[in-house]
Amino acid sequence: ARSRTVGELLAPTSPFDKKCGRENWTVAFAPDGSYLAWSQGHRIVKLVPWAQCLNNFLLHGTKNGANGVSTRLPRQSTESGQKNKPCEHVIDCGDIVWSLAFGSSVPEKQSRCVNIEWHRFKFGQDQLLLATGLNNGRIKIWDVYTGKLLLNLMDHTEVVRDLTFAPDGSLILVSASRDKTLRVWDLKDDGNMMKVLRGHPNWVYGCAFSPDSSILCSVGASKAVFLWDMDKYSMLRKLEGHHNDVVACEFSPDGALLATASYDTRVYVWDPHIGVILREFGHLFPPPTPIFAGGANDRWVRSVCFSHDGLHVASLADDKMVRFWRIDEEYPVQVAPLNNGLCCTFSTDGSVLAAGQDGSVYFWATPSQVSSLQHLCRMAIRRVMPTSQVKSLPIPCKVVEFLCYQI
Repeated sequence: ARSRTVGELLAPTSPFDKKCGRENWTVAFAPDGSYLAWSQGHRIVKLVPWAQCLNNFLLHGTKNGANGVSTRLPRQSTESGQKNKPCEHVIDCGDIVWSLAFGSSVPEKQSRCVNIEWHRFKFGQDQLLLATGLNNGRIKIWDVYTGKLLLNLMDHTEVVRDLTFAPDGSLILVSASRDKTLRVWDLKDDGNMMKVLRGHPNWVYGCAFSPDSSILCSVGASKAVFLWDMDKYSMLRKLEGHHNDVVACEFSPDGALLATASYDTRVYVWDPHIGVILREFGHLFPPPTPIFAGGANDRWVRSVCFSHDGLHVASLADDKMVRFWRIDEEYPVQVAPLNNGLCCTFSTDGSVLAAGQDGSVYFWATPSQVSSLQHLCRMAIRRVMPTSQVKSLPIPCKVVEFLCYQI
């Protein structure tokens, strides 16, 4: 089935764009659904209020006509009503933008650096931050409502390829870089760099937190998927199975599953707790043998993301297609065309998929299917129990099978 187009946000054209490609490597939704941000190529990040954006699509068709002229940044104000009113604006990051991540704070969540008694910044619950990873290795932290630059983090020596905030509101930020490291930052401690995670033999392409913030997954220019214990900052295990570089990863909403995308033309869905591949989604038929897995570069998978219903996965590949998969079916349930797509992510409510291409963003309605009772039960219990605990429950074997994601 063909996925229904919702809309598109087109980057403004200018003379120099014809000489240099505007690659959109990153698109992100705010945790509360208030904002959408994406890199327009080069050094520019565009932020738009998401609700207003959807209304424009409904009123004016798929194309957004309000994209040519950006509104001015609102002045910083102590009046929360004015400060928190979503406003469309543009941020010039000073260098090519490779990665974006939104973060919001839980006020009572303390900094992990307990010896620090004085901080420059007090992050409140009404504050929304945007982290931008740049070509020169810097990470810039912005106040979304005011456009003010808050922090400039400068420990990486190469491109910052991906960023992810811990979902628990602690403002712990992890960055993945071409300098072969992951770095852990505490923004509540004025951006103190807490830890360097080493182990990747080459570039690190992507990273993602589990929903409970206890595990970090990282992938890069190697065939292995790395899992890290974020309480001890140590490696938990490596997941082996891909035949080429792994470029993207994301956990399911209950943390029971992990989706990874690779240049071997496949997306794998893992049980990360026991390191087993539960499902393989192929983008080339027949699939390439391991020795030729790197040769099908017109089928390289660029991005993968999990829907918020935990039932669907979206993938984006070099064969000019966006695919929507069900975790319990072998073939895509919906497809859509997209040239030169590099990144994709679901909206906060899961109703829309956004994909970046050449500085613009395109949107499709996601498949809407009623989840089975089994799936709802699995998600409810797997949010609080890993695979080993479920299998050791004193309940009948059939019920254990019912609650486990099976191969």
